[in-house]
Amino acid sequence: MSRVRRKRMHCNNKELHQKYKSKRRTKDLDQIQEDLKPENKQRLLSLPEDEDLPGLGQHYCVECSRYYVDERSLGEHNRGREHKRRVRDLKAPAYTQKEAEAAVGLVTDNGRTLSTSAAGPLSLLSLKQKNDAAAAAKVASADRTMDTE
Repeated sequence: MSRVRRKRMHCNNKELHQKYKSKRRTKDLDQIQEDLKPENKQRLLSLPEDEDLPGLGQHYCVECSRYYVDERSLGEHNRGREHKRRVRDLKAPAYTQKEAEAAVGLVTDNGRTLSTSAAGPLSLLSLKQKNDAAAAAKVASADRTMDTE
């Protein structure tokens, strides 16, 4: 008699991987920044009791968009690494569609199309340097006109 081999298929099972990947999905940073606005935050923190949520939905971390069982576990979460990292990430402003298009090289702030080099669109660093130089020239010309007056 030989021993029957165990399957050990958890690492190669795509359906199982997708199931848990979507189960752990949280809100994106731009959605959370929308929730952090005062009117939305107040609405989220004062929700009615819901039996389907942990702690009846009364202990909610807005920055991480997670519910906790009690106030103690919410306090422990607030002192944790994941929460602090999320708060740090939320301090940076969210990207807008205009910034995304500028990064690709489609449009600038004034609406003109960007020129492209042989390698591709101009880099954001070169655009920033050009904008800084233009702003410095504008300030210098304004100073000259004030000196002549």
